[in-house]
Amino acid sequence: MVAWLIWEGTGIWGLNNPVGWGWAIVNFVFWVGIGHAGTLISAILFLFRQKWRTAINRFAEAMTIFAVICALVFPGIHVGRIWAAYWMLPLPNQMGMWPNFRSPLLWDVFAVSTYFTVSLLFWYVGLVPDLATLRDRAKGKIRYYAYGMLSLGWRGANRHWQNYERAYLLLAGLATPLVLSVHTIVSFDFAVSVIPGWHTTIFPPYFVAGAIFSGFAMVMTLAVPSRKIFGLEDFITVRHIENMNKIILVTGTMVGYAYAMEFFIAWYSGSQYESFAFVNRAFGPYAWAYWIMVSCNVITPQFFWFKKMRTNLTVAFILSIFVNIGMWFERFVITMSLHRDFLPSSWDYYRPTMFDISTFVGSFGLFFTLFLLFLKFLPAVAISEVKGVMPQADPHWEGYGHHGEHGEEAAHG
Repeated sequence: MVAWLIWEGTGIWGLNNPVGWGWAIVNFVFWVGIGHAGTLISAILFLFRQKWRTAINRFAEAMTIFAVICALVFPGIHVGRIWAAYWMLPLPNQMGMWPNFRSPLLWDVFAVSTYFTVSLLFWYVGLVPDLATLRDRAKGKIRYYAYGMLSLGWRGANRHWQNYERAYLLLAGLATPLVLSVHTIVSFDFAVSVIPGWHTTIFPPYFVAGAIFSGFAMVMTLAVPSRKIFGLEDFITVRHIENMNKIILVTGTMVGYAYAMEFFIAWYSGSQYESFAFVNRAFGPYAWAYWIMVSCNVITPQFFWFKKMRTNLTVAFILSIFVNIGMWFERFVITMSLHRDFLPSSWDYYRPTMFDISTFVGSFGLFFTLFLLFLKFLPAVAISEVKGVMPQADPHWEGYGHHGEHGEEAAHG
């Protein structure tokens, strides 16, 4: 579909006048949002010394990287002349002309590429001790040399651990402000315009809350089946699922508050254009999308007030899918504010074509392919971190020395 798009041009999409932004931008914001939970789980929970993150941080970080790769596809292809995409970088191009730094799409290039680089480094540094473990247990020569190169000569020496922990802490500190800044800048795509329904100051915090919300929902969607298929029940416990559901509840409530606040500000502003934009969202031609969004994002998380719901894996899995659907519709509803602009004579209805739909479905294919390759070749759970929180890791652990070398009886007792 991407090849056909480059051959034919963006006319094959359902874009029209006034809807100049369609699914490409919706999908971009959706995927960047999904890429938030991994770095949040890893960096912020690491800085707050939350021990429960150890079982889920590894594949949540991997999910972040793959989601950002999927996100980066869309700005690249929706610019039209894809072969000139490098103009977005601050390189003087062949016409000796610099890019327009006042365009938020250019800010996206900086924000998302920085976020991707730091997330990738953070994930890789965390993997180094585990790669060394895989190297030492590798059966074939190719695996031995591949893991050997990637583990950077790790031998588990005291100096190695000191440097590793310092680097990990430094990257966690770098990644934390990025979690907040990336989706803030993505929200500027809308907020710095003068379109009614977009030009609001609530967008940055509301987008960040929404990104964490959808990111955790995607972690849940991946964690529940992975846990069952790969027998990780002892590592990804019900407590992890419950904690993630609590975060989904908090951020979902924040998003619900933001929806209410948008309507209030539209009324309070006294601007008839702003008021019309929001009434049109709720009762206009795209009302169906608006109410899907509200029911999925505001009503769905409220089930997590009950402990029975939070600890029920089937319920958590189904509700996490609803949240993902709702968060996609949120981006769709925001983008579709364009369909009724200042001139009623130019109003139009946007309908996606099969090319829009199949490109989006293809991005899921890319995401799951990368995720399954990760599960095949790398540890889905951080081995060294799980070892570090085991009772045997405590030098004052009573079971040590009393019941065999590692105190298995005490561990099971």
